[in-house]
Amino acid sequence: MTAVTEAAPAAAPAPAHRSPQVLRWLGAYTASTLGDSVFYLALSWAAVSGGTPAQAGLVMAVAAVPRALLMLFGGVIADRLGPRRVVIASDTVRCLVTLGLAASLFLASPGLWALAAVALVFGVVDALFLPAVGALPPRVADRDQLARVQGMRGLAHRMGAVVGAPLGGLAIAVGGTATAFGVAGLLFALSLPLLAALRLRPLPREEEAREGTAPRGLADGLRYLRGHPVLGPLMIVVLLSDLGFVGPLNVGLAVLSEQRGWGASGIGWVLAGFGVGAGGASLLLTVKGHVPRTGLVMGWTMVIGAVSIGALAQLPRLAPAVLVALTVGLLAGLSGALCNALIQTECDPAYLGRVSAVAGLGSLGIAPLSFPLTGAAIGVWGPGPVFVVSAAVCALAGVYGLAVRAVRRAELPK
Repeated sequence: MTAVTEAAPAAAPAPAHRSPQVLRWLGAYTASTLGDSVFYLALSWAAVSGGTPAQAGLVMAVAAVPRALLMLFGGVIADRLGPRRVVIASDTVRCLVTLGLAASLFLASPGLWALAAVALVFGVVDALFLPAVGALPPRVADRDQLARVQGMRGLAHRMGAVVGAPLGGLAIAVGGTATAFGVAGLLFALSLPLLAALRLRPLPREEEAREGTAPRGLADGLRYLRGHPVLGPLMIVVLLSDLGFVGPLNVGLAVLSEQRGWGASGIGWVLAGFGVGAGGASLLLTVKGHVPRTGLVMGWTMVIGAVSIGALAQLPRLAPAVLVALTVGLLAGLSGALCNALIQTECDPAYLGRVSAVAGLGSLGIAPLSFPLTGAAIGVWGPGPVFVVSAAVCALAGVYGLAVRAVRRAELPK
């Protein structure tokens, strides 16, 4: 009699929150995000301390220009060279420049020109880093885990915003801006061994992105987006929602708080409510990992969230405003995370850096251009009508997503 030995079934891949690869990526991303928060707080403090408010504003704005101009080509570079290589190079440059600035501040007072030069370098590096970091998840996680990874990324981003500012403030209080820049540099350095330890899985058709010139690669990426039934409309959804959401949150909320008599602590509570809601949305996606009828849920959360944005400006008391802000954060955080997860799962990996660059350009390049317009409109009509218009733009983003059949029926893999 011949014994027959059955092969043991292959072990199922670890879920994202237990995967060493994903946890290394998440640790590196968290360290880098914390470093960013500490760096920009230290930069703004050093600029205000060394010049006029107008000069400080100019220093802070310097980083935005190369980020907006170069981000699309940053996506091409991420696809061509590989996202891990680009992220490691980006964090290495940020580490060295930040530590160099910290050393200069310990020894002398380099002046606003040095701060502006460092901000310019960071803007260029961000244009490379942001598309590359968006292209990494499919290389470290299975396709059915990408929604969970986006939830984990959202939690890390919120942690960077919540923990980074107090950490930077503590560093400034203890040792001045030089110490704060030193802390930021060390956080960037912490990401490097984690990134170096990543073992990326090969993805199909990656070699195609390395052929031809950079302009041709960018044109190919835009052509791919235009012809994709889901991703093309999703870019319009992202742009509309960013245009409607970013301006009021960054400009209108401060004016609203002042007019309502909530004061600085009031705006802090409203932002905290928003942060808690957005963090809750990320935690939900991290735990659940799959949302049935993804496109439909994304569209309706945008529409309902838009109603909450409009209601926020109509509330005279702080406590209800905080609760509404929590609702806005929950709905906007969920719709944003679902949108990012759909981009990850729908996109051909060969184009993911370029697609991530187009998606990021809306919130980091185009939407900030609405700040002056938002401020002028608030000066003429007040925050209430401006919030209503912004809510209408956000609602339009959700309605458009629901109206496009391919987006409405888009589904995350189980």
